[in-house]
Amino acid sequence: MLTSTDKEKRQMTEQAQRSAEPNGRPSAEEIVLYEKDPKTKIATITLDRADDLNAMTIDAQHRYADLVHYAGIDDDVKVLVIRANGPNLGSGADLSELMDTMAGRGEGSMNHAVRVPDDVDVTYPPVGTYRRRASTVQYYTDPAAGMRSLQDFKKISILEVRGYCYGWHFYQAADADIVISAEDALFGHAAWRYAGFAARQWQWCNTMGARKFMEMVFTGRPFTANEMYNCNFINAVVPFDELETMTEKYALACSRTRPTDTVFAQKTFFEIYKQHQGEYMGSIVSGLLESTLDQLRPDPDARGMELDEGTLGNLTATVRDNDGQFPPDWRLSRRGRAAH
Repeated sequence: MLTSTDKEKRQMTEQAQRSAEPNGRPSAEEIVLYEKDPKTKIATITLDRADDLNAMTIDAQHRYADLVHYAGIDDDVKVLVIRANGPNLGSGADLSELMDTMAGRGEGSMNHAVRVPDDVDVTYPPVGTYRRRASTVQYYTDPAAGMRSLQDFKKISILEVRGYCYGWHFYQAADADIVISAEDALFGHAAWRYAGFAARQWQWCNTMGARKFMEMVFTGRPFTANEMYNCNFINAVVPFDELETMTEKYALACSRTRPTDTVFAQKTFFEIYKQHQGEYMGSIVSGLLESTLDQLRPDPDARGMELDEGTLGNLTATVRDNDGQFPPDWRLSRRGRAAH
């Protein structure tokens, strides 16, 4: 069911040999792989951009959203496993693409980010309006955007976590039904340090507990797999070389329990429970807060990281410099955490 180590290596080699998109990034179909086994009724989404920490392009997020939707309808699917090739689940969105799109550089457009075809006569709200940022970040409440897609999924979803689980990938961890993690995993979101808000805040409060989530937000530090297990966020922590076997164990067990119709009814119950807790309202509230970022002023003479033209010129160096301000064991980068 799951991709073997040898197959992972072959897929990574084949990806390197494929032709990239004109913008130098691989296509969505190359980043997000999909397979299903009608006999077991287990489908697998595999993220396959290991050399770039499985950073998700806009198109890759949209493809992911569509695949989750299709799997939810498909009678050949009862369980959906989301995993990644390489040592990391992922570090979030392709930030350079996102920043270029927001700044009007390159081939991307804001219309494309919210799934409006470029050949449709729609003028995106201009710079300086509240709607410019709000139209995008509040669109993240729509499952079609690829952020909270698992919320509408009426089958069983299992997320396999390895290495970094940051940003967009951390959203999936908040929404998956079952999360299996390798011991080396780190969970968090760089947005706490460069923005202050992220799309799934309400859901993290519910799944981590408000006290621990507030610690993550206010310190900006990532949490280890064991810390996340202790706050009931993940279901199992195993050594890296046992991760795929444990995920398969869970997936097969879920596929062999009650019929798919029963699972659909069970998921409807849990969806009602989440909505009683305000899951969708929380997404709207988070989007509302994110929409105000252009109006929030940095502290005078602070070394905090602000996403502006000054930092975007050398984003990697800016992130590294900002990370270095924090205690080594609280840094986002594994290299930074091992530096002292």
